[in-house]
Amino acid sequence: MSTLLHTLYGYHAWANRDLFGKLATLDRERHKAEIHTALRLINHYYVVAQIFAAHLSGARHHYTSDNTIETPTLDVLDAAVKASDQWYLDYVGKVTTADLSEAVQFAFTDGDKGYMTREEMLTHVVLHGGYHRGEVGRILSQLSISPPWDTFAVYLHRTEPGRRLQGGNQSVSA
Repeated sequence: MSTLLHTLYGYHAWANRDLFGKLATLDRERHKAEIHTALRLINHYYVVAQIFAAHLSGARHHYTSDNTIETPTLDVLDAAVKASDQWYLDYVGKVTTADLSEAVQFAFTDGDKGYMTREEMLTHVVLHGGYHRGEVGRILSQLSISPPWDTFAVYLHRTEPGRRLQGGNQSVSA
């Protein structure tokens, strides 16, 4: 198991929870267009995460694109992202160092072929989600709504408050 990947996926799940919490507070009629755009972005990174989960597990997926035609509701997408986040947390909790270096061949939804190591795939999924959460944060900012404080450093210090103690001989658990 990679402790860094496990920590990154903990952060990813935490940031997703914060984002869905913020989106749930929006007036669904007044901000209908912005919510729709946010859901499209989140659904995209969710679909990509599902595609890569299939690659990682050797399963087939049913996606023909990196998004779905229909846009799920906030509640449906929230539940789906929670389940996906848990799948990844479970996966990184079990994967071995040797498995992480294994290259896996796959086909992209456009038919192009590729390969990545399992570690590269896992890194891609977590960074890809962060990129699109940032886009949703920008939408919130344009509405004069403070976006969630989606940074790795904030996650580390909120989940491990002892990190606020500067100096000394504290060990950092990862």
